[in-house]
Amino acid sequence: MNSPWTVAPEPFDSAVAAELWRAYYTEVSDRWYLLHEGHTTDPDELEREVAADTGAYLAAPGGVLLVARYRGEPAGTAGVRMTDASTGELKRVFVRPEMRGKGGGSVLLAEVESAARGLGAERVLLDTRNDLVEARMLYARHGYEETAPHNDDVYAEHWFTKKLVRDDA
Repeated sequence: MNSPWTVAPEPFDSAVAAELWRAYYTEVSDRWYLLHEGHTTDPDELEREVAADTGAYLAAPGGVLLVARYRGEPAGTAGVRMTDASTGELKRVFVRPEMRGKGGGSVLLAEVESAARGLGAERVLLDTRNDLVEARMLYARHGYEETAPHNDDVYAEHWFTKKLVRDDA
């Protein structure tokens, strides 16, 4: 049986990548503001912050952005950027809310881990927040272990790492 999911590299600055980045940022920003301040993100702030993170670090040679499509429709992203010769950092791991529960997160993680290995990563790391419970559960299910902080991002509350096994091992 063929999977309804396909995953392929996508230029970080393509229209599809930009639309998924906006959807991702809007969701996580609105969730934070609703939880902490009782309102969604100010539209001017949203525009400013989406534009501020171009995603250029997800371009070759030190990074890659993948787009997952469900039955051909863009449904999610996952990127990796190399932080040193053997460490990749996962970025923009996201599946549209209406596509969740269909296996897309697992497909994306497998593909982004493979892409990280292709860039030379022996391990991957990431950070996330308390309120992103679904993400933390996904990472735990896929062998990510919570670790001490590896950055000082003001919104990071949980840090994870995973040692990668070579594709040909």
